[in-house]
Amino acid sequence: MKKISIFLLCFTFIALAFFPFQNADSFTASESEIVMERDSGRILFAKDEKKRLPMASTTKIVTAITVIDNYDLSTVIEVPKETVGVEGSSVYLKAGEKYTVRDLLFGLMLRSGNDCAETLAVRLAGGIPEFTAEMKKTAEKCGATDSSFKNPHGLHDDEHYTTALDLGKIACYAMKNEEFVKIVSTEIYTATEISSGEKRVWKNKNKLLKRYEGANGIKTGYTLKAGRCLVSGAIRDGMQTVCVVLNSPQMFERSEELLDYAFANYKMVKIVDKDKFDYVLPAKDLSEEYAIYIKESLYYPVGINEKIEVETDIPKFIDDNVKKDEKIGELKIYCSKQLIFSENIYTLK
Repeated sequence: MKKISIFLLCFTFIALAFFPFQNADSFTASESEIVMERDSGRILFAKDEKKRLPMASTTKIVTAITVIDNYDLSTVIEVPKETVGVEGSSVYLKAGEKYTVRDLLFGLMLRSGNDCAETLAVRLAGGIPEFTAEMKKTAEKCGATDSSFKNPHGLHDDEHYTTALDLGKIACYAMKNEEFVKIVSTEIYTATEISSGEKRVWKNKNKLLKRYEGANGIKTGYTLKAGRCLVSGAIRDGMQTVCVVLNSPQMFERSEELLDYAFANYKMVKIVDKDKFDYVLPAKDLSEEYAIYIKESLYYPVGINEKIEVETDIPKFIDDNVKKDEKIGELKIYCSKQLIFSENIYTLK
């Protein structure tokens, strides 16, 4: 077993130790909540995150990313009679109006249009049951297996629920999509009705976009049964966080507190740089050396006083007949003795 030097990491952790520690429990008013780092999926804080709860219009996160993943956003669709006048929040679509899928996604995410949600479901998938089946597939793809969807907007149904953990996983997945981020981070959007050319101006309901540094999404929600819900996103110093609060009476304030906690107590660190992994191993007869490499770098949110260990499992010598890009070992990264990353090591020559 050969250890790789990690002297560069030591400096990072020393610097991190000067960050002020902040307690996320000082104002816990949500029924369920979680904060995650987007790329690693690491949980930075959680409370009752596996509790099944209604999630109101935060459902539309699943609706939006399902549409983005599966359909052409430039497609023009006509508003059907059956999706006009849907209960709850609306952008007041009229039967026969025509919009692009992209425009309706902005109406869905900025104004929480339930009519946009049903129009997209009916016109793209053929009906609400068909579309919710696609939503389930999207959730499962994200590793969210404890959720049930009965509609694309989040109006109450006893069989329509999720968990903060599931919703966090889905939001992390969605926030990796540039089109999704562009939509949910937009404060004001102008849509165009195709037939008449009429302009519609929609303002985002997410107050964090204006009042929280680095905020870039993602969706508010409210029903009597679900209470106030918010899934928020913010990025600072290269760390993209996702925060979920369900049934949170002061959802904006609590989300700000949780995001503050995450940024105060964790920092995104490049633990392994594939471009600087330039080690060599000798051949058995010592006649030459072989360069070795890894394919991926690793960034990870590291907390105060956490210990990172980098370990390699490679042979002392390489066979003379080794081929280029042949696996010859494995790199493993541990955070506080828990394995967080593993990557194959390959020969370059």
